[in-house]
Amino acid sequence: MTKVDIISGFLGAGKTTFIRQLIDQVFTGEKLVLIENEFGEIGIDGGFLKDAGIEVTEMNSGCICCTLVGDFSKALKKVIEEYQPDRVLIEPSGVGKLSDVAKAVEDVKEDADIEIAGRITVVDGKKAKMYMKNFGEFFKDQVKHASVIVVSRTQMMSSEKVEECVHLLREENKEAAIISTPWEELGKEAIMRALEHSEELNDLLEHHDHDDHGEICGHEHHHHEHGECCGHEGHHHEHHHEHGECCGHEHHHEHGECCGHEHGHHHDHESCCGHDHHGHHHADEVFTSWGRETAHKYTDEELDYLVKALSETDAYGTILRSKGIVSMADGSWRQFDLVPEEYEVREGQADYTGRVCVIGTALKEEELSGLFHI
Repeated sequence: MTKVDIISGFLGAGKTTFIRQLIDQVFTGEKLVLIENEFGEIGIDGGFLKDAGIEVTEMNSGCICCTLVGDFSKALKKVIEEYQPDRVLIEPSGVGKLSDVAKAVEDVKEDADIEIAGRITVVDGKKAKMYMKNFGEFFKDQVKHASVIVVSRTQMMSSEKVEECVHLLREENKEAAIISTPWEELGKEAIMRALEHSEELNDLLEHHDHDDHGEICGHEHHHHEHGECCGHEGHHHEHHHEHGECCGHEHHHEHGECCGHEHGHHHDHESCCGHDHHGHHHADEVFTSWGRETAHKYTDEELDYLVKALSETDAYGTILRSKGIVSMADGSWRQFDLVPEEYEVREGQADYTGRVCVIGTALKEEELSGLFHI
């Protein structure tokens, strides 16, 4: 019997960091396989995790259930047959729905000796309220169908904000174990207790999924008409509206609690599109990805400018996540990782070429190409 753990979480929540901790502290001695599903044209994280000795199958075409259910099933069967692992870790796209991923895994049980051990959702505590409001359909699904919820970045939050976040999550999921203690303070035993609680819940969650999953994975998706403002063009159904022009009124900038910062710039995406995202949408109806390879050698000033521009302004669209590995003018390599209002740049190992990926809504691709000198 191979155990399967699904580790979901919205864009930039910290899934990869938590997976590293599980590998290093909790699943030591087990034969592991990681299956990633990147939303975007160029996978970045795969190379980072291969250092841990994990086999990575990257699938870059969209969310598992809606567009990759066939490929995903084959990939899962293949890794079980070829590697015979004790455990498979599945890291879905940040904009994937946990219910869809769990259903796809359940469909493989007929052909493989597997069981879902945990449905883990990582939530960025500082941005939970903003994402719940603006991308509720995707964010709430990940919270509602989790057996364990891991709140990240609580070390950067006041105790009152942590309590507020836990209450918000508890409104959507009354049964899951919620880990709100900072990760570095957790030992193996504490995480294992949460995962054991997770396994007890899975029978209930599987029964719930069969009862109300309905048409979501039956591919009878309801395509909402967005009008001229959100007209769909191209493979990714991009939203081609500009900030401030779509609604005919100014966007209200959220401050304080919304972004976890005093000077938040995020606009209310629901207002802009004229509908909320609480129906049955594909990820690629709402989100757009832009990924490129680049041989450009960046100066420190160029890299500093571009990460700040993506993280702190709306000049290139609504950026929810960006990451990359690039070559520097001095011969070194840097990795960058950012979400709204926060970014990190660190030393990286040389790769065959530079790679960058940006995920968000209403992305301005020409401007992005100029920003990255591509």
